Amino acid sequence: MYNSITNWVQFKPAMNNPLYFYGDMYNLPYAIGNWIWQLIGGVISWLLNLLFPGNGLSVWLISDAVTNAMAIILLVIVIFAVAFIINITMIWEERKILGRMMDRRATQVGPLGYLQNIADGLKTFLKENVVPKEIDKKGYFWAVSLVIGVAVLTACMIPLSDRWFIVNYQAGFLLLFGLFALAPFMILVAGWAQNNKYSLIGGMRAAAQMISYEVPMLMVFAAVVLMAGSLNIGDIVHAQYDTMWYIVPQVVGFIVFIVAAVAEAERVPFDLPEAEAELVEGWQTEYAGMKWGLIMLGDYFRGYVTCALGVIMFLGGWMLPWLGAGPAPEIVFLLKVFLLFFVFAWIRAALPRVRTDQILNLGWKYLIPLAFINLLIVIAFKLGGMF
Repeated sequence: MYNSITNWVQFKPAMNNPLYFYGDMYNLPYAIGNWIWQLIGGVISWLLNLLFPGNGLSVWLISDAVTNAMAIILLVIVIFAVAFIINITMIWEERKILGRMMDRRATQVGPLGYLQNIADGLKTFLKENVVPKEIDKKGYFWAVSLVIGVAVLTACMIPLSDRWFIVNYQAGFLLLFGLFALAPFMILVAGWAQNNKYSLIGGMRAAAQMISYEVPMLMVFAAVVLMAGSLNIGDIVHAQYDTMWYIVPQVVGFIVFIVAAVAEAERVPFDLPEAEAELVEGWQTEYAGMKWGLIMLGDYFRGYVTCALGVIMFLGGWMLPWLGAGPAPEIVFLLKVFLLFFVFAWIRAALPRVRTDQILNLGWKYLIPLAFINLLIVIAFKLGGMF
């Protein structure tokens, strides 16, 4: 009997694959993808060999080269699926929190209302996909596609633990912030391409707001990297376990980051680019149907990224004090992310929208000096040999 039916039930990860190792831990999504392909590919191989004994395709399907390639493809699918579920959970969390704080009923569809977002997504998908005539089509479609795509890509690149990641890149933190900083330029192009004055004003507001708050956020980022001595996300997390969570020595930086993160994600009270009362939905005005739904989904992906970066930089990532990673570091990380997102939802429920000049003044006149003070504190700690 051909032995492929025994091969596919054995978990045999490709040990020479660069995606497989992260320090001393293995790449869990790659391992899952490897196992799935050994299951699917093994069954297909066994059936082919049963129908056509001795054919070369059966052997090729379960070869190391094909298994590695399919495992990488399935790794991406698994990573995206998990990021999507996290995003849906965060939307559900916010709607529940706002319902409680506003003393009204929140989501109702499914267990605890969890399926409400799926129902709303299907409803949005069925709406008419209207495209205005007098637009710059390339800018209209490509800009918003890049806004959504970069948000999803950045969310998928967030590691959940030492074993849950796409690839262990040494300059990973810098790459994440580089991708995160692309949004204002693409939003400005999207606002201009719609040939609508409200969309253009919304795009200009978004670009001005995001650039204003990226400066203090990058200064906080520099302070964290300086204290950890590395641009590697795993090294930053482990450095906090070896010393203390960076929220303790950098409490000023943490406050600056929270305010800047809310502004970067265009959330209340800094949602001027999408002010419905004065801009009819801002830079998104001419995007209808599922295009608008994907823009909203991309905004929540950006919210997830900001919360995840806050957990990585200040709250020890997937580590717990004195306990380390534990048996389920991914759960620990996500619980911290959901807790930080609770603060974002709380701010949305408690504070009214501010004016554009107030937003810009807060970023340039207050957050940048505070971020500079935080950087000086870190330098003093490093010179004193405390970190």
